[in-house]
Amino acid sequence: MTETNSVDTESALSVRDFQRLIHRMYFDKDMQRGVEGTFMWLMEEMGELSAALRQRDLANMREEFADVLAWLATIANVCGVDLTDAIRSKYGEGCPGCQRFDCICPDSEKP
Repeated sequence: MTETNSVDTESALSVRDFQRLIHRMYFDKDMQRGVEGTFMWLMEEMGELSAALRQRDLANMREEFADVLAWLATIANVCGVDLTDAIRSKYGEGCPGCQRFDCICPDSEKP
């Protein structure tokens, strides 16, 4: 992912803008930590999100959702994956299972 110094944090952030923001702030540290260490941090944040969801603590949920997204973007940066392209490729034409925008896959299947 190419670094940019022009990230507008005052307006809505696209996935690409967010990934670039995380890249700009943390990429050198992230590369030193590597995928395995970064993945462990993501899993810790998932646990914290789980606790916030169980407690129905909206302020904490917001913080933990943001942390999970940040660590996911971090891993993508370390691996050289553009999240916007990945999302568009997998979901841009509808559900990967039924190819519809209003998914009709059975609940027993993971789309």
